[in-house]
Amino acid sequence: MGELVQRASQQLTELVRGEMQLARAEMKEKGKRYGKSGGLLGGASLAGLLMLQGLVATAIASLDLVLPLWAAALIVTAVLGVIAAVMAISGKKQAAKASSPIPESTIENVKADVAEIKRSAHR
Repeated sequence: MGELVQRASQQLTELVRGEMQLARAEMKEKGKRYGKSGGLLGGASLAGLLMLQGLVATAIASLDLVLPLWAAALIVTAVLGVIAAVMAISGKKQAAKASSPIPESTIENVKADVAEIKRSAHR
């Protein structure tokens, strides 16, 4: 009887260690996805900001040739607002694709393991 309890304890310890390694690996993979998403969004924002600074000055100066300065600036501002909205929607979609940060497959494995242990204990 003592040997059975010792073996069961050892197997349970190994099972818990295995599940912890699986959870760690799953969280690492999800973290990489979130990191890539954040890095890409940040880089796109910075590059877009720098590009838009030059574009804004050029657009306002160009429109100032045919419109009053205030009208040229207003038109360029409206266009930039639309661009910002499109980028925000795209960033939100990328973050949603990264899925939940919860280690779902590990949780399912642990639930299955607990159910199996309960079934074995009732025998």
